[in-house]
Amino acid sequence: EMIEAIFAAMDKLEYSRVIAIGGGAIMDLGKLLSLKRTGTVHELFFKKCEVIPEKQLIAIPTTCGTGSEVTNISVAIVKDDAGKTTKLGLVSDLLIPGTVCIIPELLKTLPYKPFASSAIDALIHAVESYLSPSRATCTSELFGVKAMEMILEGFRRIGEGGPEARFDYLEEFVTASCYAGIAFLQAGCATVHAMSFPLGGTYHVPHGESNYALFGKVLEKYNAIQPDGKIRDFKRTIARILGGT
Repeated sequence: EMIEAIFAAMDKLEYSRVIAIGGGAIMDLGKLLSLKRTGTVHELFFKKCEVIPEKQLIAIPTTCGTGSEVTNISVAIVKDDAGKTTKLGLVSDLLIPGTVCIIPELLKTLPYKPFASSAIDALIHAVESYLSPSRATCTSELFGVKAMEMILEGFRRIGEGGPEARFDYLEEFVTASCYAGIAFLQAGCATVHAMSFPLGGTYHVPHGESNYALFGKVLEKYNAIQPDGKIRDFKRTIARILGGT
């Protein structure tokens, strides 16, 4: 209903570009506003009308988690045909913003709790794309590993110097988020994100927090099912990054 109301207000205006400045929800809304009106929001998300780009889209993230500025998905809480509420993603390569501008200073006013949950979300994007059994590519692995290195180094600094230490590392955090977005654009996400969506859609748990609640146990399950699979390489990668064995 909110998106439809924004559509109705925006359709009264003449504009040729959309500048989305904000977190994941704003990025995803900007993607929708850049499209030609081929149907309702419901019809878009349930694939009953065509996705047609119409406006120039410029994405400027103010968090360091979603990576939405470089991905092909727009997520919204919508109602299905039975009237039940669900969190759903509209996926199309035509949604990828044409221009991205990363401004680390925009993270300075982001409170620590959403900052931390955003960074956790980016870390999980990198990990899940790295572990993808069928869609992982050289690109997703390179960007995923680099994102893991940068985020874990940032958390190491915060562990030593406290939350204020993040202010000297904002460029790395927001860049890592973008790298993780590139990684999961290539390889996709997996069980952690699939299971966290109902927590966000039904109980409005922040996305990074719901991911964090499931992350450890999902990886433990992966390890129990196939300890000699890709999870083994992942553990070696993390040990290298953290200086362990």
